[in-house]
Amino acid sequence: MADLVGGSLLGAVAGELLKAVIDVAKKAVQFKEQLERLKSTLENILPRIEEVQRLHGQITDLKTDTDIERMIQELKEGQVRVRKCEKISSWNYYKKYRYSKMFIKLDESLCRFFQLNVQADAWLDNKKLLVEFKEMSRKFEAVSFGDTGPTWGFISAGSESIGSQELNLCAVPELPSLTVGLDVPLKELKMMLLRKDVKVLVLCAPGGCGKTTLATMLCQDEQVKGLFKENIFFLTVSSSPNLKVLIQRLFEQISGRSPPEFQNDEDAIKQLGDLFKKRKQDDILLVLDDVWSVSVIEKLDFKKEGFKMLVTSRTEFNAFRTTYFLKMLNDRDAMTLFCHEAFPQDENANSERPEEELIEKIVRACKGYPLTLKVIGHSLRWQNPRKWRQTEKILSTSCSIFKDHSEDLLDRLSTSLSFLKDTARECFLDFGSFPEDQRIPASALIDIWIELHKLDGEDDVYANLLELSQRNLINLIECPRNDAGDLDGTFNGLYVFQHDLLRDLAIYQSQQHQQDIKHRKRLLMERRDDDLPRSWWEQEHQHINACLVSILTGEMCSSSWHHMQLPESVVLILDFLGMNYSLPPFMESMGKLKVLIVTNHGHRHAKLGNLSALGYLAELKRIRLEKISLPSLDSIIMSLKNLHKISLVMCDVGEASRNCTVKIQNMLPNLTEIDIDYCNDLVELPPGICSIHLQKLSITNCHNLSTIPDNIGFMTGLEVLRLHACTGILELPDSIRRLQKLRFLDISDCSNIERLPEGMSELCSLKTVDMRRCLRVRVLPSSVLNLQNLKDVICDEETASLWEPLRIHLTKLKIKVPEDHISLDWLGIDLRSHNFY
Repeated sequence: MADLVGGSLLGAVAGELLKAVIDVAKKAVQFKEQLERLKSTLENILPRIEEVQRLHGQITDLKTDTDIERMIQELKEGQVRVRKCEKISSWNYYKKYRYSKMFIKLDESLCRFFQLNVQADAWLDNKKLLVEFKEMSRKFEAVSFGDTGPTWGFISAGSESIGSQELNLCAVPELPSLTVGLDVPLKELKMMLLRKDVKVLVLCAPGGCGKTTLATMLCQDEQVKGLFKENIFFLTVSSSPNLKVLIQRLFEQISGRSPPEFQNDEDAIKQLGDLFKKRKQDDILLVLDDVWSVSVIEKLDFKKEGFKMLVTSRTEFNAFRTTYFLKMLNDRDAMTLFCHEAFPQDENANSERPEEELIEKIVRACKGYPLTLKVIGHSLRWQNPRKWRQTEKILSTSCSIFKDHSEDLLDRLSTSLSFLKDTARECFLDFGSFPEDQRIPASALIDIWIELHKLDGEDDVYANLLELSQRNLINLIECPRNDAGDLDGTFNGLYVFQHDLLRDLAIYQSQQHQQDIKHRKRLLMERRDDDLPRSWWEQEHQHINACLVSILTGEMCSSSWHHMQLPESVVLILDFLGMNYSLPPFMESMGKLKVLIVTNHGHRHAKLGNLSALGYLAELKRIRLEKISLPSLDSIIMSLKNLHKISLVMCDVGEASRNCTVKIQNMLPNLTEIDIDYCNDLVELPPGICSIHLQKLSITNCHNLSTIPDNIGFMTGLEVLRLHACTGILELPDSIRRLQKLRFLDISDCSNIERLPEGMSELCSLKTVDMRRCLRVRVLPSSVLNLQNLKDVICDEETASLWEPLRIHLTKLKIKVPEDHISLDWLGIDLRSHNFY
């Protein structure tokens, strides 16, 4: 409430000051220059203050903003001085000088507070982001990243600019950088859609042919946008959809409010239908992308005037007569797309280019498949002619009239894997273990690949990700800070997207090499199901030698599991949709398991059962839990002597952190890394955590974390401390002076920190400080002059001005002011928008 009042008072007081300045400027000519400058500044900031007042009404749970109160006091004092200055005689030089300095100081204070001419809308944007974040936090309860439902986008039909749009759960994806051969299909598809007798239009083609791209082009067509206006909704369905989650997101987007708790699918369909009926006058276009089952279409086919549905699918649905079959690219368009990938514009003119005849043979062998042309073209970039001839030979022999389109396409795509190094190829095959249409955190891949493939640390993992990305086999998306992994090697802001056909390729290749399930390296479920594949458990006592096991299901109780023997498994991925999930009993016999990843894609936090199974995993080194409600640490911390790393993402951890009596350091003697991200109910760190011999502690996007305990000074082995976007933290304890091994400190986006501790001077190993958007830090402690090993400070321009004078004494110091990179890609925007077909 105090914050709301503060925001309102700030606008009122600034308005009164502006009136006084305008009034007095006409009379006090001796101060005309200073008052005109102050008038201009006030006129610039008043619209921002008014907007902030509005936003304050939506942020009712923030603490009192002391900066606003301080600024209100300055403005009030300024108003008094402005009124007084008109009484000062022109000959009174002392008072003229004194008041001129006061007005200049007030103007500078206003400019500094609002960052005019440097980052004009930073404060306003922060308030907007707080409102959006609060709304997003609520939506996170109902929407998980990378779910098998619709993915997030930020470009809605009819939008003029990204900045003007609110977060849109059902937005139309962006188009890829190059589209070829789709102009004529677009005209034909639009003509069919706009026919009065067409209610459902199916766009059909094999995977990787451009269905999503064409559907996106249709949604962004001016005529289509003019007809449907803001009522174009784009949902990615996938092969194993959760209909209730789909409808929840669509309901929320259309109504602008939280969806009700639907009892079941039928209830969800009924309530969405009722919502549509209330919008009698609106024409609505619903795009269902990547549909595998006709039942989804039938359930969402609402009989409403002006309602149309566009469906993209690999399958022709006989129940719907109106189908548009997208053809492969013709030779000319195929050549254009292939050359765009194989011969970039910045290509070295001296590089040896293959003969045109060879290029034409390869393009023809791709049979007009856009994704094949794209992937193979990219894989041949900068390769010598011998590699080109080898590829052409493989392609020319892979055709078979007995194969269906999908298998033929996968065979052709397989040629791009022949250029990969062995380790990179194995890493690519691991992508089949994640659900389709999901963003994959690079930090999870680090856990898997370091243990499964014996990679030498995070840098080695990143090198393999780069190789796969350069081959167009995956798409890397970095967080808005645009530095994922550059600074501390944690890669918390790096994500991977993959076209579902390339995921199919990974699974196809894994199965091709070993048909016998008992001897496969990877035991993978192609699609989410309610039960395990029968071939896994029909022979009860058979040993399966898979090193990586991935299970995609809904809710599972103890009795749902079949008995399995997986003695060689190193990695177990449990990915589910639901609110209750029991760990499989067969975990007790997985004596070699080193990595456990449990991910919930439901819209609520899930409770885990059979936690006692963890106590049998003597070799376990890494645990990653996502969207799990953790009980007391007493009930989940077993004696895991070899556990090195715990990652908690979007988990409920409040109860676990409060009610802990066990001595964590005794139960987890080798724990060196804790990573906590988006755990909104984390208010304080668990007692005893500061007694663990950690090397890395990462707590990010935990906005309710209010304090860092003084005991953090006991973490004498700590090398990396990341507190990114923990906006509730007001200061760092002076006890961090004891962290003699600390080399990296990240307090970026900790917007309420006002000062750095004096004890920083004793951080003799500190090399990097990231303090971007710490705009309240206006003075540095003099002790920072003792940081002789400090090499990099990453900050904003205004903070850079504090560090710049110190470079004379800190000879190794480089100040980096990165450009702000506004992007929501890291949130999991529809992967089809990332230059994939």
